[in-house]
Amino acid sequence: MIAVESLLNGNRLALARTLTQIENDTPEGRRILDDLFPHTGQAHLVGVTGAPGTGKSSLVNQLARYYRNPPDGSSPRRVAVVAVDPSSPFTGGAILGDRVRMRDLSGDPGVFIRSMASRGSLGGLAVATSGIVQALDAAGFEIVMIETVGAGQAEVDIARLAHTTIVVEAPGLGDDIQAIKAGILEIADILVINKADRPGVENTERALKSMLELAHPVEHSFLDQVAHHQLLSEQNLEEPGPTGEGHIWEIQLIRTVATTGAGVDELGLLIDQHRDHLKSGKGWSQREKYRLQSELESLIQAALVNRWRDSFPEERYFSTLELVVRRHVSPWQAVNLLLDGGQA
Repeated sequence: MIAVESLLNGNRLALARTLTQIENDTPEGRRILDDLFPHTGQAHLVGVTGAPGTGKSSLVNQLARYYRNPPDGSSPRRVAVVAVDPSSPFTGGAILGDRVRMRDLSGDPGVFIRSMASRGSLGGLAVATSGIVQALDAAGFEIVMIETVGAGQAEVDIARLAHTTIVVEAPGLGDDIQAIKAGILEIADILVINKADRPGVENTERALKSMLELAHPVEHSFLDQVAHHQLLSEQNLEEPGPTGEGHIWEIQLIRTVATTGAGVDELGLLIDQHRDHLKSGKGWSQREKYRLQSELESLIQAALVNRWRDSFPEERYFSTLELVVRRHVSPWQAVNLLLDGGQA
């Protein structure tokens, strides 16, 4: 049995074992999460998402180095990285591509890197990611960066988990307006054009700026789907800023070259500015509330499905499924049959 005190005291072996229990959704993992929860809520959760090939892992690597060696001479911050890798089709485990890119951080005791398999989860995040993040938060890491798979259109889940969401784009990946089809620009707090030393960066920047201008009038229609972003915007509209005027965080656009570190210091400052912006009003608490609400609803949903499957005769379920396959009943009719306990 893993001692929670060991994890809270910074024991890396206890932390690694705990994360494995959480990822495998064992009773031990759930017990530890219950004990750790009162010690959470301190870390700044930074989500990094974007299409494959934009250099997310290299950028996260540079950001971790920035926090460990601040250019302003301030105290280093403890950094955890949760890299949600695609699952191997053979073993179901993480492919661990991010660990290869972040090897230069492996000897730093102030950095903890955890790769986890998506295991077929949509939205770019594994189901257990929230629990992993909570454990790292309780273990005293001040910055927890969550890098998603890079699945494209379904990556909006990160906005429900992170305080600050970074969307990474890159020039030369094909269609300059691919990002607008991905539907993830609206969740960004900071937009990064990585690999900015490549040809075509001006076109990419121009296209992104145009998309941000086009997206602004329909901002709330999307944010209705991500409730904490919507309420945060409404709060900031009414909340006086330092100069007495209402203020909203405007999406920031920045260029970086992760391979050389160019622009990374400026990006780190923007991330800190966004954190300060949230904490200057009720933004931080609002995002925390809706992050936990989203997690609670997901857990309720999973628990209810499992409870129903445990109490419902398996043969009746599959006989109803067969009626759907034969087009004798629609899926909605099948749901009513199953939930009402009717005979299929």
